[in-house]
Amino acid sequence: YILLAFVMMAIRDLAYMYRLIVLSDYALSWGQAFNIIMLWEFSSAVSPSVVGGTGPAIFFIYKEGVSSGKSTAIVLTAILLDEIFFLLAVPLVYFIYGNNIFPPESIKFDELLFAFFGGYLAIFVYTLFLIYALFINPILFKSFISWVFLFPILIRWRTRARKSANQLIRTSITIKQKPFSYWLKSFSATIVSWTARYWVVNVLLVAFFHEGYNLYNHFLLLGRQLSMWIILLISPTPGGSGVAEYIFSDFLSGFIPNDSWFAPLALFWRLVSYYPYLIIGVIILPIWLKKIFRKTRNK
Repeated sequence: YILLAFVMMAIRDLAYMYRLIVLSDYALSWGQAFNIIMLWEFSSAVSPSVVGGTGPAIFFIYKEGVSSGKSTAIVLTAILLDEIFFLLAVPLVYFIYGNNIFPPESIKFDELLFAFFGGYLAIFVYTLFLIYALFINPILFKSFISWVFLFPILIRWRTRARKSANQLIRTSITIKQKPFSYWLKSFSATIVSWTARYWVVNVLLVAFFHEGYNLYNHFLLLGRQLSMWIILLISPTPGGSGVAEYIFSDFLSGFIPNDSWFAPLALFWRLVSYYPYLIIGVIILPIWLKKIFRKTRNK
């Protein structure tokens, strides 16, 4: 089961790579998609959750030969699919399990509810913004970018930013013409990637506590993790460090029979789902940068 936990993370990454390839209209190879996803996860792991790895991800895709406008559109579409998954999945599990998706034994239950609904509202507003920027009025997004790059510290990049915004407008037109299969493949990959990520915890708990996990409990555990992740998305610490370990113990305490297991399981969860990206990123980043700079010099 411990091995299966790592397999789940591998499935999650493969689904992310496939989604990236689909969103790029198959312009990216599997090798390029692997580099981008690993570096994207690395940048997310070392930056606060509220910041994420959006900016670096656009840079990684752009440096792999995709235009800056299309790179922006790919990342924004990927984020949009992630947010839609949360917006649909959370009400679904809440409809089935009600307040059981929150830890009823938590001494800070009211604070958890406030953080959860605040995070869900933030995701909802952000999703509306992405839909508006990508599908309804990308010209307004261009105006917003132009205004942001009027700040003195950013004005030297204003021309380049406006060019990217113009490319985004053209890409937006293309996206709206995508066939149903494009969205079906990319959203199916989104569901697989997030589900595999959550099942890491399920299989770890089965690994150490074999009994008492029927299908109902597994999906309740999935619901707990969904609500837990909503709070992690607004965490101010890099990769949710500290916050993740704390709410892991709080949210999943009802599934762990012995309190002494809270800290070890939280650490083991992060060893499987967080720290490998730090190691892989440190290895891949200098190799990738060397390749990119060599390619730039040869142009």
